[in-house]
Amino acid sequence: MIVSHLRLKNWRNFQAVDVPLRNRVFLAGPNASGKSNLLDVFRFLRDVVKRGGGLQQAVEERGGLSKIRCLAARKEPDVEIEVYLANGATERPLWKYSMGIKQHQRGTRSPYLVYEKIWEGEHQILNRPDENDSKDEMRLTQTHLEQISVNERFRDLAKFFDSVLYQHLVPQLVRHPRAFSGPGVPGDPFGRTFLERVARTPDKTRKSRLRKIEHALKIAVPQLRDLAEVKDEAGIPHLEAVYEHWRPMGARQREDQFSDGTLRLIALLWSLLEGDGLLLLEEPELSLNAAIVRALPAVIYRLQGKHKRQVLVSTHSADLLSDQGIGGEEILILTPTSEGTKVDVASAIQEVRDLLENGFTAGEAVIPRTMPKIGAQLWLFDA
Repeated sequence: MIVSHLRLKNWRNFQAVDVPLRNRVFLAGPNASGKSNLLDVFRFLRDVVKRGGGLQQAVEERGGLSKIRCLAARKEPDVEIEVYLANGATERPLWKYSMGIKQHQRGTRSPYLVYEKIWEGEHQILNRPDENDSKDEMRLTQTHLEQISVNERFRDLAKFFDSVLYQHLVPQLVRHPRAFSGPGVPGDPFGRTFLERVARTPDKTRKSRLRKIEHALKIAVPQLRDLAEVKDEAGIPHLEAVYEHWRPMGARQREDQFSDGTLRLIALLWSLLEGDGLLLLEEPELSLNAAIVRALPAVIYRLQGKHKRQVLVSTHSADLLSDQGIGGEEILILTPTSEGTKVDVASAIQEVRDLLENGFTAGEAVIPRTMPKIGAQLWLFDA
């Protein structure tokens, strides 16, 4: 399944969002327009259903509802999320899930549900608050989605949200995970335990994925071969590869000697091969050569799998959007305004559609619209 439609009200930067989604979606917009916050909607739904999570924990991890609620909301206090799930972008929804959240004005100021609704196909199977909720207000501090005792009929929804994966690997965390103290970020989005994740994968599957990654890396890193997961004397997992050079046998190197770009590319390819849930990629172009960045959309398309796993990508890169195979319907343009960020499908903007129909790449048609209007004089300051 994929998320085929998204509606938001008062979420983060966005006063209102109402857009269809494809199997592959690129988010383009200037800095602080809300690309990460749009991806966070799906992380939020994952956090609601994950073990040890729930609505209260998901809101608390984001600093409370006041931090989530759009600043442009004014007198409309509700935060609302609605998603459609379908087998394909143009197919009828199999599921529709919606929730509205408010915050108690006094006391703990904890969030609670204004409503929670679920449709299976055309039939509504959940409509809260219900009679039981009216007898006990505390019930509205939890979604039915997160409760195993009541979600049997729509557990496929919970499983889908629980499978969401977010990837924004920080190479320093992979090289030196023990140098960064503390409990870490829930879900490990920055790769602190990436090597442990690789090591926990069943042996046959792990070796198969690493072979595929090594094959893909031969273009980006032609000297690299024999990529493998190994353990040191203390049992700590590492990635190891041979770098060929003037010596006949080359030299073995571990992840602490890999470049930032090599580590990020390995993690990106691993994530694409790992599972079939919704994958969120944050600026995958970072640290990569422009030629590799231009190839990423095609790599993503090939690795989405037989059922076209859904991938959402945030980017600032004209190179990444230079692939002629990217359609305007696959791009969301984020435009900041005084009333919050607008989100438009690129193909719905006449000027962008005209450019694409006349042979311009998505990068040429879209990226100029996301560039800040900065005069050269801005950079002429006294040190």
